[in-house]
Amino acid sequence: MSRNPKRFPLDTIRHSTAHLMAAAIAQLYPGTVFGIGPSIEDGFYYDLQLPEGANLTLEDLERIEKAMRQLAAEDAEFVQQSMSKAAARELFADQPFKLELIDELPADEDLTVYTCGDFSDLCRGPHLPSTGYLKHFKLMKLAGAYWRGDSEQPMLQRVYGTAWQKASQLTDYLQRLEEAEKRDHRKLGRELDLFSFSELGGAGFPLYHPKGARVLQLLQDWLRAELYKRDYVQVMTPHVYKVDLWKMSGHYDNYKDDMYFFDVDEGEDKSSSTKAGDADDQKRAASQYAIKPMNCPGHMLIYGSGLHSYRDLPIRMFEFGTVYRHELSGVAHGLMRARGFTQDDAHIFCRPDQVNAEVLGCLELVDYVMNTFGFAYTAELSTRPENAMGSAETWELTTGALENALQEYGVDYTISEGDGAFYGPKIDIHLRDALGRTWQCSTIQFDALMPERFDLQYRSADNSSERPLMLHRAILGSMERFLGILIEHYGGALPSWLAPTQAMLIPISDDQIPYAQDVSAQLTAANIRTEIDGTAERMQAKIARAQQKRIPYMLVMGKKEAESDQIALRHRTEGDLGACEVSDFIAKIESEKPS
Repeated sequence: MSRNPKRFPLDTIRHSTAHLMAAAIAQLYPGTVFGIGPSIEDGFYYDLQLPEGANLTLEDLERIEKAMRQLAAEDAEFVQQSMSKAAARELFADQPFKLELIDELPADEDLTVYTCGDFSDLCRGPHLPSTGYLKHFKLMKLAGAYWRGDSEQPMLQRVYGTAWQKASQLTDYLQRLEEAEKRDHRKLGRELDLFSFSELGGAGFPLYHPKGARVLQLLQDWLRAELYKRDYVQVMTPHVYKVDLWKMSGHYDNYKDDMYFFDVDEGEDKSSSTKAGDADDQKRAASQYAIKPMNCPGHMLIYGSGLHSYRDLPIRMFEFGTVYRHELSGVAHGLMRARGFTQDDAHIFCRPDQVNAEVLGCLELVDYVMNTFGFAYTAELSTRPENAMGSAETWELTTGALENALQEYGVDYTISEGDGAFYGPKIDIHLRDALGRTWQCSTIQFDALMPERFDLQYRSADNSSERPLMLHRAILGSMERFLGILIEHYGGALPSWLAPTQAMLIPISDDQIPYAQDVSAQLTAANIRTEIDGTAERMQAKIARAQQKRIPYMLVMGKKEAESDQIALRHRTEGDLGACEVSDFIAKIESEKPS
């Protein structure tokens, strides 16, 4: 009988393959303790602990995969059975992580167990009928993972794999991974001299080299100009505040485990409780401070520092604000997940009648940014959660405004019921890069809580005091993460307007170096970023080096070009573009800027 997996959902195939892998590991390494083994995007994983503290290596994956194929060939059924908690505890007596999961379930609830050959697992399913359906899979990598993500719990090994319905899908996926490895922003960051990390600086704190700093500054300058066109105003806020502020904003209660705190000696406490002149009894007054994980409280203070009329609104306040969040060092991943990063943060204070227009304005900016970089995107609207704060009327107004704006602008979106933040509903934008991977960057969030906590007000037309509504919004999100995405999206070959060096000037011999310097001065005056390769190497070697650095244009200059006051223009992918005037090249670079 044919065992064709194509009629089953990928999640079912992948979850079944995770069980197949666990069965093979249990067979090869008796006494292994298992955690959980879910399906995930593009594959599956299983967390486990080998006996006596042993660890798997990458070489072991081939052995495990071979055992999996042998078990698949046996076409063993996935047998489902229901049992009581007592029976399940007996079955999994030597599996402490499974026992922990069993204990958390209601006492009167029967459990579902799936058995495949000699291996049984606590699982709701569903699974494929038998292992014979599992054909197109591969084990990929190993990682460490704390049980249930808690650093106080044991560190387990996580084995990742992938599984597909067809052989061609598996082949395509492996090819995409190979291409993604070539485009890895950490690898390209080193090769292109953009950024680095240091053990002395700690995981998650990038060090930007001159070229990387230039790219980030170019991104900020471009976006800043677009924001000014849209009547935003820039602000700057401190990196450090007293803890009192974070208690007022609610971050201390809800986010303190992800924050960095420290004490500051404020000097002698000369309060009335201390006798004047009694130096021995004077106390040192210490205050607790925190480094900011968010920019929003500072913007609340700026708004609250003055009086506002209904005529002043909307106020669109933005900041390229660097924030710091305490994450486990093992979670940090290059620029994609850093502990210190800069957000293109903005907060829009508006009246209820302005809400729709402001959300539409945010969506227009998202659309402009995504189109500039060639990203397709979709949206997800998250609605009121169970722990929502604020009135039902405010939630109805703000959620309706977000959804109406999505419909009016024509953005494809899905609804995630109950996944909004406790302070308001939100739109998350998911972009798709050149390799088909999705990333969540932009977000548009309503907040009815923080304006209340900071007692923000404006005077209405009838001179009464009203509370403004507030939108949090970020378009690029983390500048670090967005830069990492761009590096991988373009394979390091950034668009000419964003490249740290736009043109490499290549004199064929030393005689043309003065001419190259003159051309460089002309280009620099036109705000074009250049370098001169004045080495004694052959022209072909200089061109190859410039292409390796992903520099968009090479301007070759021999005796003929110097005498005719021209350049021989080359593009990094298109090759020789012929001779042209320097002024023509300046116009070409200008035409490639975002419009």
